[in-house]
Amino acid sequence: MASNAAVPFWRAAGMTYITYSNLCANMVRNCLKEPYRAEALSREKVHFSFSKWVDGKPQKPAIRSDTGEE
Repeated sequence: MASNAAVPFWRAAGMTYITYSNLCANMVRNCLKEPYRAEALSREKVHFSFSKWVDGKPQKPAIRSDTGEE
């Protein structure tokens, strides 16, 4: 059932809130002056581990680091 309620502009643009939030955060980080910019960019790094599953059993976990740069 459709609603006549206002829709957030990020939703109307076809984005999720996380995508919108990441876009805004990236813009803010790029506007900062040094040394604040380097400090903010260093906090952007993400580290995580994942395991592939084969025949219902987890394999050896792998650690991965992403910097957010594409």
